[in-house]
Amino acid sequence: MLSPADLATLPFDDWINTFVRGWLVPNFRPAFRAAQVPVTLVLNNLDAVLQWIPMIVTTVLTALVAWRWAGRGIAIFTLVGFAFIDMIGLWPETMTTLAMIITSVLFCALVGIPAGILAARSNFFWSIIRPVLDVMQTIPSFVYLVPIVMLFGVGMAPGIIATIIFALPPIVRLTNLGIRNVRGDLTEAARAFGSTDWQMLWDLQFPLALRTIMAGLNQTLMLALSMVVIAALIGAGGLGLIVNTGLGRLDVGGATAGGTAIVILAIVLDRITQGLGNESSARNTSMRQFVTNLLRGRGTAPVPSSKKAS
Repeated sequence: MLSPADLATLPFDDWINTFVRGWLVPNFRPAFRAAQVPVTLVLNNLDAVLQWIPMIVTTVLTALVAWRWAGRGIAIFTLVGFAFIDMIGLWPETMTTLAMIITSVLFCALVGIPAGILAARSNFFWSIIRPVLDVMQTIPSFVYLVPIVMLFGVGMAPGIIATIIFALPPIVRLTNLGIRNVRGDLTEAARAFGSTDWQMLWDLQFPLALRTIMAGLNQTLMLALSMVVIAALIGAGGLGLIVNTGLGRLDVGGATAGGTAIVILAIVLDRITQGLGNESSARNTSMRQFVTNLLRGRGTAPVPSSKKAS
């Protein structure tokens, strides 16, 4: 049966190789290497600080944060889980993984939140960036590693670059969604009372969209955690290296230990970020309260429920 391949074939892989190897790498590799300097600086300093802080101090502080934002159960789980990680000898690798995740999420937030705000304010920009985000989310994570190695080399920083690219789309999408879903009557009232675009964004749209933005941050964090494990294939280190080494040697015990430590860290970080998002959702702004705040000169920021009750 006749098919398009019987008429013509496209050397798509050769086109890509020519573009990357023949033009992109020779002309722009120094620029890409220079771009990873801020990532390397943040990652190395953060890793050094986390490795320097005693395990007991880190565990107690994380448990207190978990108690504040996620409840007593997660705080107890944090104490037990971190003690277990230390007793199986994977505490240094866990702190390296934590430094990688924090660095990735930090740069994702620095890039993704402004991009999401711009996408919410410009339909033209959203129409351009949306297919780019589609491609970033649908390409298999292993595919990122080949161009990353060619452009950035191997090591911790290239692994973080791959993680940032892989984990960036959710925070851009949900920032855009949260700001676009702010009630139209509130924005019209803010504009009627003379709010500038910056005041309307900072005092109205951003606080009301904060729950959705935090959901995007949570998804970015979880994607970053999954990608730093894969990034160990190009020398990223941390718990991912433990898992990949166990896989290569068929060491089921070592791979299971590394995977268990990843699960514990993922649960703690996920519950804390979810708690932060739920805290932001506790603030509600009605049209009446919004206009009252404007007339009283309080700005357009939502008033916490505890203050309303008082």
